[in-house]
Amino acid sequence: MSGSKKILIVEDDLRIAQNISKGLQEKGFETEIAFDGKIGLKLALHNDFDLILLDLNLPGLNGYEVCSEVRKKKPSIPIIMLTALGETEDKIEGFEKGADDYLVKPFDFRELLARINVFIKRNHKSDNDHFDTLKIANLELDSESK
Repeated sequence: MSGSKKILIVEDDLRIAQNISKGLQEKGFETEIAFDGKIGLKLALHNDFDLILLDLNLPGLNGYEVCSEVRKKKPSIPIIMLTALGETEDKIEGFEKGADDYLVKPFDFRELLARINVFIKRNHKSDNDHFDTLKIANLELDSESK
């Protein structure tokens, strides 16, 4: 993968946001934190992120509204909702607004990291799908053209 992947953390709890950010940075990710929905939406729409971690209970705009707006402009960016709202109805609404995944607080950081890596790998692979050339020494096989 070229360069580190950028993750936007939209979370109003300073301690949680800093802990997630620190953990992700230790794993080689770049992070940016927004502490309310309006700033989070602005950052998401005007910057290139590889993934968004999005709380639901935010000042300004709630996570559902942020997710819905991001989906209109950037439909392919992975969004993982992180929230204390664990009822089935909350999860369904999150998915209906465009979330790709939903993790209920408190969560284990290792599980969050595993979910992030799935989306990062999936998006990285799809970016390179058109490079289906296998090279070994002086032999080259293009799986597209055979």
